[in-house]
Amino acid sequence: MNARLDQSSSALGATARKLVAPFSKELVLLLHELVSVNTVAVPPRGNETAGQLVLCEFLRRHGVRSELYQTEMLHRTRSQWRRKDRDYTGRQNLIATLAGRGRGKSLLLNGHMDTVPPGRSPWQGSPWSGKVNRGRLYGLGSFDMKGGLVAQAAVLCALRRAGIRLNGDLMFESVIDEEWGGGGGTLAARLRGYTADACVVAEGTQLEIYRATRGGLFADLSVDAGDPKKYFSQSEVLSPSIALGRLLEWVDSWAQRRKKVKNVGAYADFADPAPVQVLAVEANSFDPNVPWSVPMSTALRVYFQFLPHEDVKAEEKKIRLSLKRFCAGDPFFRLHPVHWKSLIDPPLYGHEVAKKHPWTQCLIHSAALTLGREPVVTAAPFPCDASLLSREYGIPTLVFGPCGGGAHNKDEYVEIKSVLQTAEVLVAAALQWCS
Repeated sequence: MNARLDQSSSALGATARKLVAPFSKELVLLLHELVSVNTVAVPPRGNETAGQLVLCEFLRRHGVRSELYQTEMLHRTRSQWRRKDRDYTGRQNLIATLAGRGRGKSLLLNGHMDTVPPGRSPWQGSPWSGKVNRGRLYGLGSFDMKGGLVAQAAVLCALRRAGIRLNGDLMFESVIDEEWGGGGGTLAARLRGYTADACVVAEGTQLEIYRATRGGLFADLSVDAGDPKKYFSQSEVLSPSIALGRLLEWVDSWAQRRKKVKNVGAYADFADPAPVQVLAVEANSFDPNVPWSVPMSTALRVYFQFLPHEDVKAEEKKIRLSLKRFCAGDPFFRLHPVHWKSLIDPPLYGHEVAKKHPWTQCLIHSAALTLGREPVVTAAPFPCDASLLSREYGIPTLVFGPCGGGAHNKDEYVEIKSVLQTAEVLVAAALQWCS
């Protein structure tokens, strides 16, 4: 195809669809292969490199040069965003670049290769089956976010196949350690010097454009009480399990309080703009190998979310002071205080890109022409690496990706058609932004 393309508004969407069309079957095979590879990461370690090798080989076959590089430099960095509980030994990022002519704006396509584990709930099939049924491809990480990675890889391959050289550089990175509030792979890429004038993270968004993400604070609240030697005796047996109900009421009071937070910007229309969620409750187990006895300890895992304009550290201080006052006013917790353990430090911060920003307008325009309708422009119901890119490194970052469901749960799936549509929209955006 001639590199001189008609990029007028009437032709841009059709051009993008035409460029992606030859890859439609290959992209499904690539997605199946990626889902079939175990890239689970559970801190401190991760198994992402196996998937990176698959992606690297796909790019090579289509004439796109890519590089895998070690992320062990994170052990030496003094960046406040390094997670000290992570081991980056042997974990590799992927970077691929289509060099521009040097006369246009650059664009970064960012995604993560790691997945959470499949969990304890039984799947209908194997978490790594990659089974296709009624237009959906099932498997761990299919929606979060190997479908998005496949769409991003397709952008470079489509432009390379067509012989199109953009004015600005187009980069694609598949990073490690995004799950569990990590950010390590994205941080490593920035420490290596990769930057751009704009970025899109292809997390699953149902083909909506997310221009903002929330911050987040994760904490375990635990209580120990009682003496196991007094069980099966005439002494009173203390247990925090009943008092746990009052601690849950304290959490709920914060959930109600956070619903009233000043709601502005991209989250203005959210009924619950900054949720507080209980992720786990523990006090003994239903496991038949655990004897019947009164639990002597109990714990909650709580997730506080924050809007982009909020100072997360300052809000954490308020929450912890509130917990201290709650314990002082409760007869049980006054004697058996709640222990607070932060799970990620520093906590996550949110970010927001203005709707009028040129990059936002470019992606809206590209999506409208490619999809044949105005895209929904809203905010993410989850945190991701977009905040680190935008807030810390000044790269205006949007989130846009395929449709699907079941992320972090059993029977996760991605809609195949939407993976191709994501690729088409991103091709159109690259043609427009990097020209």
